[in-house]
Amino acid sequence: MTNITAPRFTDADAAREHLEALHWPHGPVCPHCRSLNAKRLPEQRGRPSKAHPEGAIRKGLVQCNDCRKQFTVTVGTVFEDSKVPLHKWLLANHLMVASKKGVSAHQLHRMLGVTYKTAWFMAHRIREAMIDVQSGPMGGDGGVVEADETYIGNRKGKERGRGGFQHKMKVVSLVDRNTGASRSFRVGMVAQFTIGPILAANVSPEAFLMTDEHIIYKGLGWNFSGHGTVNHGKEEYVNRDKPHLHTNTIEGFFSVFKRGMKGVYQHCGEQHLQRYLREFDFRYTHRSGNGVDDTQRADIALMGIVGKRLTYRRTGNALV
Repeated sequence: MTNITAPRFTDADAAREHLEALHWPHGPVCPHCRSLNAKRLPEQRGRPSKAHPEGAIRKGLVQCNDCRKQFTVTVGTVFEDSKVPLHKWLLANHLMVASKKGVSAHQLHRMLGVTYKTAWFMAHRIREAMIDVQSGPMGGDGGVVEADETYIGNRKGKERGRGGFQHKMKVVSLVDRNTGASRSFRVGMVAQFTIGPILAANVSPEAFLMTDEHIIYKGLGWNFSGHGTVNHGKEEYVNRDKPHLHTNTIEGFFSVFKRGMKGVYQHCGEQHLQRYLREFDFRYTHRSGNGVDDTQRADIALMGIVGKRLTYRRTGNALV
């Protein structure tokens, strides 16, 4: 169990040292040319500004001996150029990964002592760090991959004559029973032409695909080593003759996801939904049931901060 009063959550220097230990275990690495030939510089005073008339003190500065550029451990990461103290970033990251259903920006705003707008932006940057960019196919060596779709959103504004789910946001998720990993995707329509490419890109042909009775999967199951179904419409949730035929694993994932979206975040614009999905995927994949504790989960997220710059565009309040 992590103590949130640990030095890295209360002191910017300790936070920087923690990041350096994670990203530079063998010494500083230049983010510009990847050289290991670098030297640490003494504290530097930056240019005068309104907030710091005499110039802010810059700590943790390193200079590359090859390309001659200066850098710190946050250069090239989602923390770069942030005015928020680094220890508050690490605390926000820990709170988000340690809370099973997430932490709202309002809660971060109150706990970190930053504005709501800053907390909202911090949360999105941290979600960006949670994206796993090195994932291979799920269900290799004949493992079982469960696939299912769900819908989120309220019923207000439903158009007359449209089905009960047509106005809602659509989500397709995959869960690998062997590894315990999940991957989720926002789709515009639940159909073979939208779900087929997702399965092809993320599920190994050797996998055994497990779904409910939805007709769209009948034309997709032949791409894999096998395809099992359960008929939820007839209240069949586990095949009595073959107990491994069920989708209870992914239903459990959806249960946590929906409770978090409804009880914690309450509202999510469709343009941001994919980032929220990555957040829930990250926590589920690296949950305690898979042998990962809160401290390890936080460090895994911090390892993902590199190369994922996310900036705020004032026009339209957009994240790009």
